[in-house]
Amino acid sequence: MSSRVLTAVAWPYANGPRHIGHVSGFGVPSDVFSRYMRMSGHDVLMVSGTDEHGTPISVQAEAEGMTTRELADKYNRVIVEDLQGLGLSYDLFTRTTTLNHYDVVQKMFTGLYDNGYVVPKTQLGAVSPSTGRTLPDRYIEGTCPICGYDSARGDQCDNCGNQLDPADLINPVSRINGETPKFVETEHFFLDLPALAESLGSWLSKRTDWRPNVLRFSQNLLSELRPRAITRDLDWGVPIPLDGWRDQPMKRLYVWFDAVIGYLSASVEWARRTGDPEAWKKWWADPEALAYYFMGKDNIVFHSVIWPGMLLGQNGAGDHGGQVGPMGTLNLPSEVVSSEFLTMSGSKFSTSRGKVIYVGDFLRDFGPDALRYFIAVAGPENQDADFTWDEFVRRTNSELANEWGNLINRSISMAHRYVGAVPAADDLRDRDHELLKESQAAFGIVGDALRRSRFKQASSEAMRIVTQANRYLSEAEPWKLKDDPVRRDSVLHTALQVVSDANTLLTPFLPHSAQRVHEALGGEGVWAAQPEIRTVEEEGGPDYPVLMGEYASEQARWESVPLPAGRPLAKPEPLFAKLDDKLAETGPEWASIA
Repeated sequence: MSSRVLTAVAWPYANGPRHIGHVSGFGVPSDVFSRYMRMSGHDVLMVSGTDEHGTPISVQAEAEGMTTRELADKYNRVIVEDLQGLGLSYDLFTRTTTLNHYDVVQKMFTGLYDNGYVVPKTQLGAVSPSTGRTLPDRYIEGTCPICGYDSARGDQCDNCGNQLDPADLINPVSRINGETPKFVETEHFFLDLPALAESLGSWLSKRTDWRPNVLRFSQNLLSELRPRAITRDLDWGVPIPLDGWRDQPMKRLYVWFDAVIGYLSASVEWARRTGDPEAWKKWWADPEALAYYFMGKDNIVFHSVIWPGMLLGQNGAGDHGGQVGPMGTLNLPSEVVSSEFLTMSGSKFSTSRGKVIYVGDFLRDFGPDALRYFIAVAGPENQDADFTWDEFVRRTNSELANEWGNLINRSISMAHRYVGAVPAADDLRDRDHELLKESQAAFGIVGDALRRSRFKQASSEAMRIVTQANRYLSEAEPWKLKDDPVRRDSVLHTALQVVSDANTLLTPFLPHSAQRVHEALGGEGVWAAQPEIRTVEEEGGPDYPVLMGEYASEQARWESVPLPAGRPLAKPEPLFAKLDDKLAETGPEWASIA
């Protein structure tokens, strides 16, 4: 595998705080993957930011009595704080309302336009009769004309997967206010996807290691591709960089077009902010570098078809060729890692219907690692998964508190009480060697699963080692070996070594508690580095908060490191508090599960 890995994480929309369903798709999986890759010695660049353009931002701003920029600033800050609290180790988490982003987006547009893959075209645009404002495709719903699904969106049908235009829908209505949109003729620029279809098909045919559902879905779209509008009649977005267009107050590049370019613009911004403006090319221009894209399943088409098509067109590698664009030849995705939906008590998360658990509320009451663990072991990796308080309490109490927390507490407590330090291992026997060998072998098994983004398999194997260690302690009964301290110490040394190994295996999932376990075992310094909120300046623009971190200083490495006998140990503090069983029935007071 390449030593350089780009982790491109879907951009959360900044029209409100994010809920746990959002971070189960884009947030936690990407961070678990990135932390493992860093621990394995890879040079990772993890980037994203808040997606801040489009009509929904303007609509929400009006509802809250502020300007669009004020609303974007407000929720950018909320989301940055939530993602930091969750421990998502971004090299840069930025935003789309930066001068840098505008510049990169306009360069991508220019490259596509010059190569003939962006063309002007007149279409019917959806407009709100009451406000005169353009309605975004995704905020129009109706019946699909192809399969009859009654909740199809104006950009695509989630049932049959076909690309749609709002005017195609039967009985279309606005999700914003329920009114029937008015359709008027307007001129826009379109991404000529049919002129990229053959090149996309050739490229997709070589993606043999992708998840089968993602690959099949993407390939099935190729025969139905149509030109797709990339501009809209609105005043909130990136200006169109062409004479006769750039100064039009109501013509802007559409939010979906500029958002996917954010992966590139964030990489460019990161390079500049870290003192080497050309450093981004190590991940984007080196053919040996790998790029993994993380998102929920509703965004597959943008990352497996549309964004690769944009990259091919800018590279001059579409069906009718062209010149390499202003950004140079850019790498296409190596893999698209899509999660399914996290539902809540059998229903989709819905802010408007009061069915929602916001990340900030969850972190305040339960901390980050319990949520990260639940998403890893019970989240929507391969199919829709349901969050219930009952299942969350059960997982937290039985697996984190009773299994992992209990193993840590009793093994370190006994070693501290009997020896005060990591005991010596002068009488190791077959059972000890057997457990140690099993623990060491888990690095290959768990690592292989994480490399393939199989988080349930990886976390289950790590927890299996924890269960084996608990069983070992119960069978060996070191508390009964007072008359044989050499053997007692050997048992405790074995248990502590497996605790150390298991802590490394669980670090990508539980980075906050992993730091505490590292310290409880007598370790010093940073074990699992955390992201920092930094306020940055932009010439010609306002200051804004970003997430960054010094992850190269992480001490954790993906290997079994022998514990040195004699290292002092302190009495451990409980790692995971058991949750009240009553929580399983009703949830916390602030929870709004119907």
